[in-house]
Amino acid sequence: MAPITSWKGAVVLVEVPRNPGGRSRGGLNRDGLRRVTGLARSTPGRLSLLALLLIVVSLLVGAVTALSVQRRSAALEALADRSEPLAFAAQEVYRAMADADATAASAFLSGGVESSALRGRYEDDVAKAAAALSAATSGTARPARVGGALATLSGQLPVYTGLVETARTHNRQGNPVGAAYLREASTLMRTRLLPAAQELYRVENANVVRDLEGAGSPPWAELLLGAAALAALVLAQRFLTRRTNRVLNPGLVVATAVTAVSLLWALGAGLLVVSHVSTAKDGAALVDVLARARIATLTARGDETLTLVARGNGGDYENAYAEADRVLAEQLARARGLVVSAHLDGAVEHHGRWREAHRQVREADGRGDHTAAVAVALGRDAAGAATAFDALDSELLAAIGAARAELTLAIGEARGALRGVVAAVTALALLAAAASTSGVWQRLKEYR
Repeated sequence: MAPITSWKGAVVLVEVPRNPGGRSRGGLNRDGLRRVTGLARSTPGRLSLLALLLIVVSLLVGAVTALSVQRRSAALEALADRSEPLAFAAQEVYRAMADADATAASAFLSGGVESSALRGRYEDDVAKAAAALSAATSGTARPARVGGALATLSGQLPVYTGLVETARTHNRQGNPVGAAYLREASTLMRTRLLPAAQELYRVENANVVRDLEGAGSPPWAELLLGAAALAALVLAQRFLTRRTNRVLNPGLVVATAVTAVSLLWALGAGLLVVSHVSTAKDGAALVDVLARARIATLTARGDETLTLVARGNGGDYENAYAEADRVLAEQLARARGLVVSAHLDGAVEHHGRWREAHRQVREADGRGDHTAAVAVALGRDAAGAATAFDALDSELLAAIGAARAELTLAIGEARGALRGVVAAVTALALLAAAASTSGVWQRLKEYR
């Protein structure tokens, strides 16, 4: 009791409560800490911590490995379903428009009413360009520069076809102004449409390269994580051997075997993907080179015909033809360095024939024989430029088709190598965690 004096002078005895057991809160905390540290120093406590650690390692390694495999699978899926088809669609946009421009110029050179074959080819090119453009715009998230290119293509293609139709109408009526309309249409094609198509192809082809790099990186993550899990299991077994004098722990042996299977499965699948993606990279590089060769072919043909349309004022077109021809020869040489192909051999042969026909066109035009120059340029005989150009374009198209087939096959094989790996790695990680827990639990029961 403790005396307390009230304000009236009376003395009141008040009982002061004491801490039961005489222990302060700080003492309780210290006792709890001693019990925890004591448990951690004991063999049962260490076994419990070991079980928890093995569960965390097994599940963490399984989750990260599954995510790594899923990332590869997503990159391959994007490559097969989006990047590669869109890159081909962008290439087709360029090809169709460039061929339409060259065909329109050839039709104009024929004078009066153009042939049904040239007219049909021009209309087919315009239809293919529109269809490929529709496929190229099917992507959802589009970068701003690609959106601008698509807007240019969608908005200016009808303007181009309108100018060509106006030129065609005047040409049928024998009005010289038709050539001016055709040159205006060609200028629109070369200054706005084709650069936009080239930008679209460049971006989509870069997406192909990006997805190939994402899918084809070496499986270092799978290797390091699997090795870390195996090391943890081996160290855990050594710890149990020293503590229990038992050489093997059945649960940990099973967990180790399961982890090794998971590692070999993920690692083997990753190495197969790397091999197939390496083949796909070669195919993608070849497709790109062949596409550039075909673009140069179409550009050169357009310049060749427009030089004649200009009637003595086509020096700039002839210079552009020389540059496109140089690029074509360079890309053909690069392609032949990447693969041995009968189509490429044929393309080189037809390119040489075309060069000879073009030389004859320039000689005739240079001496003022415009009719003879047009006849060679549009000639369908063995010595005609049109025949050599069509044969060259056909060989390049066949080579691109073969290269795309190889690319698609490699991507499909890479995707097949990853089929079921995520589910297997996840299931094996859960099994390893359960086996580890069971193995340690058997030893814990001995201390009850």
